Amino acid sequence: MTGTVPPMPPDAAAPSALLDVVEQIPFRPARGRGVYLFDAAGRRMLDFYGGHAVALLGYGHPALMSAIEAQARTLFFQSGIAPLEVRERAARRLTAFGPPGLTRAFFVNSGAEANENALRIAFRATGRRKVAALAGGFHGRTAAAAAATAGHERWYAFPEKPYSVTVVPVDDASALARAIDRDTAALILEPVQGVAGARALSPDFLRAARELTRSTGAVLIFDEVQCGMGRTGRPFAAQAYGITPDILTTAKGLAGGFPAGAVLLGEALARSLGRGDLGTTFGGGPLAAALVETVIRVIEEEELLERVRRLSSRLERECLAGPVVAVQGMGFLLGLRTSRPAREVLEELLRRGVLAGASADPHVVRLLPPLVLEDGHVDELVAALKEIRP
Repeated sequence: MTGTVPPMPPDAAAPSALLDVVEQIPFRPARGRGVYLFDAAGRRMLDFYGGHAVALLGYGHPALMSAIEAQARTLFFQSGIAPLEVRERAARRLTAFGPPGLTRAFFVNSGAEANENALRIAFRATGRRKVAALAGGFHGRTAAAAAATAGHERWYAFPEKPYSVTVVPVDDASALARAIDRDTAALILEPVQGVAGARALSPDFLRAARELTRSTGAVLIFDEVQCGMGRTGRPFAAQAYGITPDILTTAKGLAGGFPAGAVLLGEALARSLGRGDLGTTFGGGPLAAALVETVIRVIEEEELLERVRRLSSRLERECLAGPVVAVQGMGFLLGLRTSRPAREVLEELLRRGVLAGASADPHVVRLLPPLVLEDGHVDELVAALKEIRP
């Protein structure tokens, strides 16, 4: 028999075959265009959440569609064992986009995998046993990344943690100085904390972190899985703060919606690694690499960083409406602090056709819109907030 297999018809009454472990919104997207999602009935939703910051260029961007089709027709997949020009181009483009001095890239599939490998590099390079991390930080759900995630005791499922972790209060330089010593392999932190509620760390604290790690020989890891790739209005938050870490991790919007992550590091740490020290099957595959290259090209050609900075200023000023009493964060990683529980505000926004996100803070609504956001979309959000009672 030839031809394509017809899809199974939807059956709303049939039980789901999916494991019920993710809380889901009462909206089922069927397609997306620009910064809007649509369900099967045509109901439109303005997406200010971007699938956890992944839809960096929104939905259906012509450059992304063209790149993935062209690459799929040329070479759909090959693992890292085969040298690929498209992977080399993506690495050159990404390291040029990132902070000066981080000249090497290792491609993986997700943020957790990027952080896992960053910590592995730090332990291998230093031969040390401990890690320092920050309260409120979220670094992923794999073993090493989860062990450095704040509050991991509540959900860490493995029988033993792989290393000792000291959790430091946010913006407390004195506590940081007590936590980092010559047995500390790494300090891992998000310069702008995402899950915690879009909380930007203070420049003074980050400068202290850089000096402490440099003086003790610990590796400074910036987890920019959520705040990177232009979301702060600069290529990475590292550039927004003017501080270069030893390792920077990124993922989420790196490939515009296709699974991709990366670890960036400098030559000194690169020299500590040999063949076989890191590995991945799917990381840096040709489809992901083509999309990474395209995402950065679009950000630069469409001058999206300037747009993020300009519209972020509008959001910070004009979202102080209805239940919003303060705005925190940076760029397009913003937290709206609410007088009412954030869950109630999210439900009200959803009824008005706006999708936003929750956070670990019960009074913070998170905004993670695509970088292609326009003034009219800001107007829609502000109008919806004004309709919600304080």
